[in-house]
Amino acid sequence: MNVPKKPLQIGVTGGIGSGKSTVCRIFSCLGIPVYEADSRARWLTNHDPVIRKEVVALLGDESFTADGTYNRKYVASRVFSDALLLQKLNQIIHPRVLADSNHWLQLHVSHPYVIREAALMNRAGEGNLLDKVLVVTAPLSLRINRIKWRDPQRSVEEIEAIVKNQISDEERLTLADHVVDNGEDVALIPQVLALHKILLGLTN
Repeated sequence: MNVPKKPLQIGVTGGIGSGKSTVCRIFSCLGIPVYEADSRARWLTNHDPVIRKEVVALLGDESFTADGTYNRKYVASRVFSDALLLQKLNQIIHPRVLADSNHWLQLHVSHPYVIREAALMNRAGEGNLLDKVLVVTAPLSLRINRIKWRDPQRSVEEIEAIVKNQISDEERLTLADHVVDNGEDVALIPQVLALHKILLGLTN
């Protein structure tokens, strides 16, 4: 009996504002399926009744607005100053995102490799099914400017609180099999094209 071949699973991670979503869009333009864990988590928090029930139990009715939409600003104000609350929130959402991503993988088994994008990630093979991890880097000052540009309602203090609750750049680099420099001194697209060639080579 032949076991269906699974595509390689490549993790893409980076700190907030590093540009990991931009890197993923380039891979998508190359025909590679991308699972965006952060955006899927946002969708699931608005539509998954299990998540809704458990988040309300943890953080109260204010976690959702009157029209039933996930109240990101309220939740952020609670969890980003309380590491234990943040951990409990992640324990609610992450298992549901993992189950969703595993279902997604079954829909893309014909591809040589797929991309899983997430802010939180372990080294490949450590508690996950990833074959390689790509870390996207950029200077912190540039990352803060990018976030302010795309979300001007966020204060610098709020952005810095989010950064503080993420692992450091040094810790993130210990996860990396490959690093993508998304600063202002190196062209981004040639780096991704080179990695695409390398990853295709691993599937042969």
